[in-house]
Amino acid sequence: MSFKENLLKKIEIDNLATRVIASMGPPESGRKVDKEAMRGLLEMAGYNLRKERDLDLYLEDETTTEGNILVLDNDLTIYDTTVEDVVIRKSPYLKDMISIRNIVKILNDKDVVVSKKDASVRHVQQACIVKLDLSYDSSDIADIAIDGVASLESNYTEGVIEVLDMFAELLGYKPPPKIFSLHHYHVRGALEEKETGQWAFGPMTLYSLADNTLKVIDTPINSTDKERVQYYKKVASDEENSPFSGEDAFNFLKNAVLSLEPVQSTGN
Repeated sequence: MSFKENLLKKIEIDNLATRVIASMGPPESGRKVDKEAMRGLLEMAGYNLRKERDLDLYLEDETTTEGNILVLDNDLTIYDTTVEDVVIRKSPYLKDMISIRNIVKILNDKDVVVSKKDASVRHVQQACIVKLDLSYDSSDIADIAIDGVASLESNYTEGVIEVLDMFAELLGYKPPPKIFSLHHYHVRGALEEKETGQWAFGPMTLYSLADNTLKVIDTPINSTDKERVQYYKKVASDEENSPFSGEDAFNFLKNAVLSLEPVQSTGN
């Protein structure tokens, strides 16, 4: 796959992982893990489904019945053991519980547990990402910027957002904290939480979903700086000019990525 395809795949993987983790809750909450999203991650990571009794088991290695095995339930436990052992621990028959040894296994699984819940999600997420070649050169980044300009000029909102999300991934930009939220805008920027609990946000992109305009503010704004926060809002409402807009905004993002240390492949 091309760099752009791999980058979009990484964004998809990260979004799925975020969905799964956001769906979790303590046992008393009654919340259910988003199994559909987790299945998507497991499939992309190359895990293989094996159904045993009432369990959906996902094996990391399809050539063997032992090793890392994830049980698709609310705990998302990964066990380092055999399929038979997991089945006895998670879904025992009455005959299985006649054995004292099995009862001990059922009551205490710490000896074979690799991870649970969000740690298991992160494990599978990383297994997905390591398959991707995320190395790039200047032409890859230039092509993404060209796609963004073309989407903006043709009023293709989904295309603009896709490109902005790719640049956000490359630059580590995040959604805005509440004080910087804007209705009908897709906003992303560098985000730093201060020791005081306040935020510094920026550089940032402001894309209007209503009128298909893109602006960049190229310097951070502290959430306690009322004058600068007001400036940010005025840029959004066209009461102030932004340092970069339209095609220049995409060129700013392109140059910001190219100023970073070159990225080497994280996959095969």
